This record gives sequence, structure tokens and C-alpha cells, in this order.
Amino acid sequence: MNKTVLSTKKLSRSQQELLLNSGIGLVQRDFISIIPLQFKLKEIPKNVIFTSKNAVKAMLSHPGLSEFKTRNIFCVGEKTADFLKQNGFQVVETAHYGADLAEKIVQKHENGEFLFLCGKKRNPELSATLKKEKVKLTEVEIYDTQANPGKIDRNFDGVLFFSPSAVKSFCSENALFGTPAFCIGKTTAAEARKHTDKVIIANKPSIENVVVQVVKKLK
Repeated sequence: MNKTVLSTKKLSRSQQELLLNSGIGLVQRDFISIIPLQFKLKEIPKNVIFTSKNAVKAMLSHPGLSEFKTRNIFCVGEKTADFLKQNGFQVVETAHYGADLAEKIVQKHENGEFLFLCGKKRNPELSATLKKEKVKLTEVEIYDTQANPGKIDRNFDGVLFFSPSAVKSFCSENALFGTPAFCIGKTTAAEARKHTDKVIIANKPSIENVVVQVVKKLK
């Protein structure tokens, strides 16, 4: 009998096909919603940090967009970097995790002044490291993550998670028990471990790599 997984985020067509072409069934539902917030900036320093594509999307409607495109962009994730470049931004540093990006900044750009455009719910590692090392940092929250829970009345061979917020939203109305949780990164995995001891983390934090792990484990 074919294995079926639940994705807690709607996947792109190519991501869906990776699963379906491997004979794995897919059910998908967005368990969180991204809400852009209104924000004002007195000035935009030379260096700007993004740790998610959601932050970039929330910033694209800002009236100072053209000014942002003249700044040095530091970001987390290959997909975020690609999205920034497609929209005309100058990406100078990328890393897989916020903590790794903070280390790069401390080692190579510690005298710079940075603006971190972020979500209300975020991993504190990057900010904590930069503040500890006395790097000038301004944090501005430009989007919020809202839970979109729902009861799913069936069992799956795996559940795909892309943020700690999605784990919390899903588990508020559903139990994982011994179902494998396929997670995009370490913080998502830490949240999933509160609900199941079967946690598989992507080799690198991308949606495609989560899907690859599913295919490897379940095909």
C-alpha cells in the first residue's frame, strides 16, 4: 500500500512532483498564515539582514524599496538568497542558519551597522550573538506568524514541518504519537521532539531537502 504524508505548508508544483513521482501520496494544508505588519524606518543602514523569505515578501511593498536595493544584504537560506537576487538585491553573505550568519558577520563585518527585518516569532540566536559581540543592530518586526490549526482525522506515514510555529499549530489539535516528523531545521526539530521521538532533519534547511528526506525514508 502506498505511503502518504501530510505537509503542513502547501508545496510548489515541482516539490509536489518530487513526492508523487516517487509513489508517495500527499495531503497538504497551511497550518500557519503570514501577516505583513506596517513598519516605519528612520533610516536604512548600509547592511540589512533577512532570515526568511517571508520577511523579504513583507518588505517588497515598502516605499523605500529602491533604497534597500543599494544595501548589502545578509540572509539565511539559499531560497531566500535566490528570491532576493531575483528581485534585484545585492546579497553579500548567506548561511544555512541564523547562528552561522551571525558568526560570519562577527568575523568579517563586526564594525558595520545592521538592520534586521524579522518576524515577531523568531529564533533569538542571531540577535543574541551580534549583541553579545557589540555589533550595532536594529531589529524591526515586519510580519507575524498566525496559527491556523485544524483537526486531521487520519494517520500519515510522515508529517512535514517547516517552522516551530507550524509544529505548535498542528499539534494543538492533532497527535503525532510515533509518526515521523520531517523537519527543515534544528529549531523546528526541537519543537517536534516534544511530540514524537521520530524526527528526521533535512541535510540543509530547504523545502526540497525535506522532501528528499521523505523520499529516502519512505520510498
